[in-house]
Amino acid sequence: MATHLDLLTQNPVFGVLPKPKLEMLLQLAILRKYQKGQSISRVGDIWPYFFLVVSGSIQALKYSAEGRSLVVTTFKAGDIFWGVAFFYENLPMPVSLETDAVSKILLWSAEQMHPFLKENGQFSWELSRLMIGKMARASEILEEMAFQPVAGRLAKLLMETGQNEKMGVIQRSLTLDEMAARIGSTREMVCRFLHRFADDGIIDITRTEYKIMDRHKLEYMVQRNKL
Repeated sequence: MATHLDLLTQNPVFGVLPKPKLEMLLQLAILRKYQKGQSISRVGDIWPYFFLVVSGSIQALKYSAEGRSLVVTTFKAGDIFWGVAFFYENLPMPVSLETDAVSKILLWSAEQMHPFLKENGQFSWELSRLMIGKMARASEILEEMAFQPVAGRLAKLLMETGQNEKMGVIQRSLTLDEMAARIGSTREMVCRFLHRFADDGIIDITRTEYKIMDRHKLEYMVQRNKL
């Protein structure tokens, strides 16, 4: 099992620092543990912290006035993120951070991390590169939400999930509500299109899993629904 030092060393941002500085950062870090479904921070919070995911899964969520949720992104072990107040004092969080599984994070305050940013140019450079990558991904998500219909977004979710599953079999670990949150839709629409995909022979649905029967058709659904 990877140690906390291993996680920092393997991270492209922290990894540019020499071992003594990484060990110093670990001494400053607070290890926080969360159960599934716990909130780390909420929309509107002033949260000036920087964190690295040790284990588990953390989602950045947006909520509508009607209570619908959208998963903006998900952080896994080894990923880093921060509250906007980490860089801009008193700026509120635009998303909520909630655990999607039992999780552990290493947490640093802005006061602890700012000296490292100022003293280590390569560290700041790699963090800037990471921020640009996240901005580009946010742009892709907005483009998908604006221009790609629900069918295409659902097909893409199935393809991405199926890539990590043996023989295209996807365990039904996500509820319809969770799938809807990931693609910015409703559970009713997700259910409707899943059964439409099944009727078209693209997937097979059982009580415990989805099986991709025709990946080419699924890929076509993604491409066809792009404007």
